[in-house]
Amino acid sequence: MIELFQEYGQSYLYSDGAGLSGLAMTLWLFIVTTLFGFVLSLPLALARVSRKCWLRWPVEFYTFVFRGTPLYIQLLICYTGLYSLEVVRDTALLDQFFRNALNCTLLAFVLNTCAYTVEIFAGAIRNIPHGEIEAAHAYGLHGWRLNLFVVLPAALRRSLPVYSNELILMLHATSLAFTATVADILKVARDANAATFLTFQAFGIAAVLYMLLSFALVGLFRLAERRWMRFLVPARG
Repeated sequence: MIELFQEYGQSYLYSDGAGLSGLAMTLWLFIVTTLFGFVLSLPLALARVSRKCWLRWPVEFYTFVFRGTPLYIQLLICYTGLYSLEVVRDTALLDQFFRNALNCTLLAFVLNTCAYTVEIFAGAIRNIPHGEIEAAHAYGLHGWRLNLFVVLPAALRRSLPVYSNELILMLHATSLAFTATVADILKVARDANAATFLTFQAFGIAAVLYMLLSFALVGLFRLAERRWMRFLVPARG
């Protein structure tokens, strides 16, 4: 264990000047993926529950594809599959984008978590009591104002418990980044194991780091639920 920390402790936790540490890279992947996935999912969730077929069906197809196939396959398609297409190699912008392993990893992660988040938020939108919508109409809120000031805030609050599970699963899914040679926690653990043959210690440290990050997320969401879901708690007589 001491040997492992001496040789690879810096790679797990600290930057060595050549790039991010494994922990920092995992956090960076998670934060960027979550941010883009969350922003993209909001308009797509509204389209998912729209009565207009031309809005609803493309989003439904997108979520069906990305929820119905493994993230690992999606990552491989983004990392190696798309670059094998001649049209991608012949287009300067696409060629530059898909040459970068980190770009491919982020693309796969964002598309995957966005698909799940869309369905979470769409389900929360459907479960908003009709009385709240009628009250908003009575105040003169319609169209985008209704969605922005009533529908989305109410849906986001109600979806907190389910959304927290999706973020924890996404945090764990970032461990697939090693497939694209991205130096995250698992990549560092694999390198440490290959060099020292201390398998239990190498992957044990990685497991502890992922567990600590998961507990931190659970704690943050519990605080958020206490603050923003207080209105759902039945009043005591």
